[in-house]
Amino acid sequence: MHQSPAFSRRLTRSLLGLALTLSTSFACAAQLVPFSASYAADMKRIPVNGEALHHLEANPDGTWNLSFTASMFVAKLVEQSTLRQVDGVIQPLSYHYERKGLGSGKEILQRFDWDNGVVNGTYKDEAFELPTEPNLLDKTTFQLALQQDLMAGKQDMHYRVVDGDEVEDYHFRVVGDDRVTTRVGQFDAVEVERVREPDAKRETTLWFAKDWNYLLVRLKQIETDGQQYQIMLKEATVDGQNVVGTPIQSD
Repeated sequence: MHQSPAFSRRLTRSLLGLALTLSTSFACAAQLVPFSASYAADMKRIPVNGEALHHLEANPDGTWNLSFTASMFVAKLVEQSTLRQVDGVIQPLSYHYERKGLGSGKEILQRFDWDNGVVNGTYKDEAFELPTEPNLLDKTTFQLALQQDLMAGKQDMHYRVVDGDEVEDYHFRVVGDDRVTTRVGQFDAVEVERVREPDAKRETTLWFAKDWNYLLVRLKQIETDGQQYQIMLKEATVDGQNVVGTPIQSD
């Protein structure tokens, strides 16, 4: 099926934007564990071949690498963060974003100098510098904090995130419980929505598996033009263990 360049750009931007909400897993709130997860993407009423991969791995020096890649048609996005935990608090050390394949590429670099209290980097080929603040996160590490808060039973979550060359507020809240069916079984999940301005047309909803340390199993996004996209879990491991839901039951 032939896809127009405009369609491809719009769909790829939507898939790559979902990178912000893909998740990671924990053994407990104070301890990170390595994980690997893959997700399939689809667009309502239109066949799509898209995939997203997310990994967390430990480094010998006690820091962690968090990576995300998304591929759609000829476009590819890569996000990489290096982070650490200090007294249970997640601290990003560096963040790199790169998008290739559709028109002009895009690259963002951020370096968190906690000793000197600054974040510096480049955005749109321009250098910037920001002051750090308590619990400041980047666009991948906030996901770790979100899952920690869900495991702690929180219902309403706010995060300060370096987004491009400025700091923005990210707000999420729990909607309720649901049961999600994926390729690897069914999961009892908590449903979470991103809270935006009252007149915002974009909607983002996420489902996290309660029995698997709140691993993301589904994400749905509605764009400003009404188009709907979805990402569903294909397979995952947490601390070397395969993620498996309960057998799928037909009504």
